[in-house]
Amino acid sequence: MPSDADIRQILVDRVDAQHQSVGIVVGVIGPEGRRVIAYGHLEKGDSRALDGNTVFEIGSVTKVFTSLLLADMVQRGEVKLDDPVAKYLPANVKMPDRNGKAITLIDLATHTSGLPPLPANFNPKDPTNPYADYSVDQLYQFLSSYQLTRDIGSQYQYSNLGGGLLGHVLARRAGTDYETLVRSRICDPLGMKDTRITLLLR
Repeated sequence: MPSDADIRQILVDRVDAQHQSVGIVVGVIGPEGRRVIAYGHLEKGDSRALDGNTVFEIGSVTKVFTSLLLADMVQRGEVKLDDPVAKYLPANVKMPDRNGKAITLIDLATHTSGLPPLPANFNPKDPTNPYADYSVDQLYQFLSSYQLTRDIGSQYQYSNLGGGLLGHVLARRAGTDYETLVRSRICDPLGMKDTRITLLLR
């Protein structure tokens, strides 16, 4: 395992030389126990130091949790990878299809559904929290009106829309909301008490 000094030097390089972030925290779990190495500041213009208790928004790392939920639900026999997404949506929502092929759960997880990165009716009021005001009704309206521009499975294209839709349909299948599903199936069993959508103040 690299030493704390070695890891810190990597962080210094990423922050000061490559300007990839203003601050980074690394957690290491090894045979010798747990270590936290931090370097940099909370944000631009904020000189507060980082530590193991600093709150980070994980952004698209959320898709890893969603795909893990998919794998878990497949193992439990609750869904199948090749299930059409439409199976888990209300009957009045028309999922886009092409050449007689339906978008499946695995197409969403692997970003090969043919859905665009973002829906055309996505117009956030607050750019710093862009998904806060995008509703399920807006999602359903977009899906029901969208025409795929290429065959399903023919090309990889990263899609926040597809990732969000996958989380939505898995939560519907489980009969709960996405946050509860992630907490009950992933965070609580793994003891990840500080990984949440709604922050718990202590």
